[in-house]
Amino acid sequence: MHSSLTSVRPALRPGFSSPDELWKEILKHIRYTLGQSRVDLSPKGMLRPLALAIRDRLIDGMLETEERYRTTGAKRLYYLSMEFLMGRVLSDNLCNLQLNELCRDTLAEHGVDLNEVLDTEADTGLGNGGLGRLAACFLESLATLGLAGFGYGIDYEYGMFTQEIQDGYQREKPDRWKKHGTPLQIPRPDQSVHVPIYGRCDAHARTAQWSDQKLVLGIPSDLPVAGYGGRTVNYLRLFAAHASEEFDIQIFNRGDYIRAVEQKIAGENISRVLYPSDQVKSGKELRLLQEYFLVACALRDILRAFLADNNDLNQIPQKIAIQMNDTHPALAVPELMRLLIDEHGMEWKPAWEITQQTLAYTNHTLLPEALEKWSLPLLEHVLPRHMNIIYNINHDFLLKVVQSDPLDFERTRRMSIIEEASEKQVRMALLAIVGSHSVNGVSELHSELIKKTLVPDFAKMFSERFNNKTNGVAHRRWVLKANPGLSDLLNRTIGDDWILDFDQIKRFEGVADDAGVCSEFREIKRENKQRLAKVIAQATGVLVDADSMFDVHIKRFHEYKRQLLNLLRITYDYLRVTEDGETLTTPATYIFAGKSAPAYIAATQIIKLINNVARTINSDKRVNEQIKIAFIPDYRVSLAEIIIPAADLSEQISTAGMEASGTGNMKLAMNGALTMATLDGANIEMLEKVGSDNMYIFGLTAEEIAERQAKGFQPREIYDADPRIRRAIDVLSSDRFSPNEFGLFRWVYETMVYRDRYFHLADLPSYIETHERAQRDFTDRDNWSHRAMLNVARMGKFSSDRTIVEYASDIWHLAGERQSVAV
Repeated sequence: MHSSLTSVRPALRPGFSSPDELWKEILKHIRYTLGQSRVDLSPKGMLRPLALAIRDRLIDGMLETEERYRTTGAKRLYYLSMEFLMGRVLSDNLCNLQLNELCRDTLAEHGVDLNEVLDTEADTGLGNGGLGRLAACFLESLATLGLAGFGYGIDYEYGMFTQEIQDGYQREKPDRWKKHGTPLQIPRPDQSVHVPIYGRCDAHARTAQWSDQKLVLGIPSDLPVAGYGGRTVNYLRLFAAHASEEFDIQIFNRGDYIRAVEQKIAGENISRVLYPSDQVKSGKELRLLQEYFLVACALRDILRAFLADNNDLNQIPQKIAIQMNDTHPALAVPELMRLLIDEHGMEWKPAWEITQQTLAYTNHTLLPEALEKWSLPLLEHVLPRHMNIIYNINHDFLLKVVQSDPLDFERTRRMSIIEEASEKQVRMALLAIVGSHSVNGVSELHSELIKKTLVPDFAKMFSERFNNKTNGVAHRRWVLKANPGLSDLLNRTIGDDWILDFDQIKRFEGVADDAGVCSEFREIKRENKQRLAKVIAQATGVLVDADSMFDVHIKRFHEYKRQLLNLLRITYDYLRVTEDGETLTTPATYIFAGKSAPAYIAATQIIKLINNVARTINSDKRVNEQIKIAFIPDYRVSLAEIIIPAADLSEQISTAGMEASGTGNMKLAMNGALTMATLDGANIEMLEKVGSDNMYIFGLTAEEIAERQAKGFQPREIYDADPRIRRAIDVLSSDRFSPNEFGLFRWVYETMVYRDRYFHLADLPSYIETHERAQRDFTDRDNWSHRAMLNVARMGKFSSDRTIVEYASDIWHLAGERQSVAV
C-alpha cells in the first residue's frame, strides 16, 4: 500500500477584506484587550495587537473546524509528546493563512515593518531538539491535510534554557519566553483537570482502591495550528500545573500558611522546566511526575471530549487514536487502564483490548541510555495504583511468553517489562510495545535495527505490530516561509502546486539545466548567506565571507552526532596550512550551533573545544582567510530558519546505526545544500532519491561497525598507523588551543585513543578524503548550483505530509479532505 495526496486545494478561510479592516481590528485590541489609549508603533508594541487580531480569525477557524469534525463524526488523533518545538507561531500561522502581504501592507501604511514586528516574537519554549520539531511539523501537516489531529503537551514556564557562551563555555540561562508569551495562546480554565499522585494502594489487586492521593490541577490553553489555506485550524493543547484548590484549603484551614505555599510551589514545579536533571533523586521524581502529568491531563481531557458525543466506551478505538511520541508518554498505558477500570467501572479484559487498540508507539532511539527505565520504589511511591496495573500487565504478558516457549527462561527475562536487576526497574519502551497495536521506527534502517537489535524477541512475537514511517518535515515552514527567495523562484518556474503537494517539486529538475535559472538560484543562495553573515557578526563578532563555502553542522550536541569528528578534520586542514604551507582548494566557513544538556559533561566539553579552536583560527592571519569557525549561540527554530537557507554543505555525520532518522538533513537539502553523510538514518533514503553524484557519502556502515565491535575495536591502532590522525589528535589534546588552561583538552586523547565509542578515528580518513572532494567540487560554482537544484527537486518524499498520510492510513485509520490512498 502506498499513500498519495490529492491536488484539491482547501478553500481559503475569509481573512480581512482590506488593510483598513485589519487596522480597525488592531486598534480594537489595543483599546479593549490591552486597555491602552495610545498606539505604540514600535515593533514590540505592534506584536501583541496584531497577533490578537489574527487570533480572532484563528478562533473562528477552530470553531468551524470543530463543528465540521462533529458533523462528519471524524475519528480523532491525539499526539502525546513531551516536546513541541513550535518556533515563532504568529509568523507560521500568517504564512498558512496567506495573510503576510495584507499584514505587511497594513503596517507599512503606518510606518511599521512587518518583519521587524515578527522578529520580536519569542520562540515558544516547549522543546529541545528534533523530537519536538518533528511534532510541530506533524501538527502543521495534519491541519493542512484536513485531519482531526491534535497535540497534547506541557505548558512549560521556562522550557529549554537560553544558551550563552562565556569564555567558550556553555552557560545556561532561564528561557523567559513566558514573560511575553505568545498572544495566540487561548486560556481554557473551564476545562481544567485534577491529577492524582502519591497515596497508597492495595498491593497487586486488579481492582484496587487508590487512597490518600495528593491532587495537582492541570489548567489547559490552546495554541491554534492553521493548515495551509486556513480551512482547517486544529490546536496544540498545553497543560500548566497548579496546586489543587481542594488540597490547599485543607492546609489553610489548619492555619499552616507556610506549608500551603510550599505545596503550591511543589505542584507548579511540575510544569516549570523541560527535562529537570535526573542526576539527583528529586530531579528523577520531578521528571516522572512531568511524564505522568502529561498523560493524565491528556487522557482525562480526551475521554471528556469523547463522552460528550458518545456513551459507549467500547467505541473508543473507532473514534480515537493516540500516538505516543517516544517513551516519555508510555505511562498512557497504565493510566488509560486505570481510568477505564477505576473511574468507568470496566472489567480488565475489555479495558485492555481498548487500550491496545487505541494506543500506538513511535520509537526514536536505539541508544540504551535514552530508553527510559523507572525504579520500582520510585513508581510505587509516586504512582502506586499504576504500579499495580503494570504488575498485572506484565503477569498476563509473561504468561503468553512462557506458553510460546516454556523452557527459554532467558527470553522470558529479556521480555519482562520489569527488569530484574539489583534495583528492579520498569522498562518503559517494553511497556509501550506491549500496550500498543503499532510500533514504528522513523527511517527504514532504524525500523530494521529496532527489530534486529533492540527488541528482536518482540518483533518475532508481534511481527504485524512493527512498521516504518520515515520522518518528514513541514516544507511550508522550511521552504515557503524560511526561504522566500527560493519559493518565489519555484513559483515562477514550476507553479505553486508544490506548496500543497511536495511531490511536485520534482518538476524543478526540468529547469536545472537552464543557465538563467541556475544563476538566479545561485544569487538567492548568496543573498541568504549574506543575511546569515550579518547574524554571525552580530552574535559572535566573527566576520565571514559570503563567497566561502558555508559548511553547516547544526544539531543537539551529543557524542554520536560527532561534532568532534568535524573539528578533528578542521584541525587537520588548519595544520596543512599553518605547518605544511599548503593552500586549501576553497575558503570555508564552518558554522556550528546547538545545545548540550547541562549535565552531559562530554558534550559541554566539545562546545568549549570548538569555541577555543575558533578563537585561535579566527585570529591567526596565516589561515583566517581560508578557514573561519563560527559557533552561533542559542540555537532555536527562528535561528535555524536563517542558517538552513544559507548552507552550501550539510554535515550529517552521526555514527552509522545511531541516528534514528534526522530531519535537519531534509530541511537543508530542500534548501539547496549538498549533504556530507554517513549511511545512517534517513540519509540512506535521501541517497536513494538524490543519487550518489549529488551527495557525499563516507564512513563505515552500521553492519561494519557492529562487526568491529564484535571483534573488539582498537582505536589506538588507527592512531598509531595514520600520521594525519595522530597529528590532529595530538594538537587538539595539547595546550595549543588552551594556553592559559593547561591540560584542559587532554580528554580528547584519552577518549579517542583508548575508547572512541562512536568510531571517530575509524571514519576520519574517509571523512578527510570525501571532504577534500567536496571542496574541489565547490570551485565549479555552476555545477555545484546545478547539483544543489537537483537536491531540491528530488526531496519530494521528505515532506511530513507524506509521513502523516502513511500514519493516517496504516496506524490511525483517519480520513481527511486531501488524503487519498492508492493500493
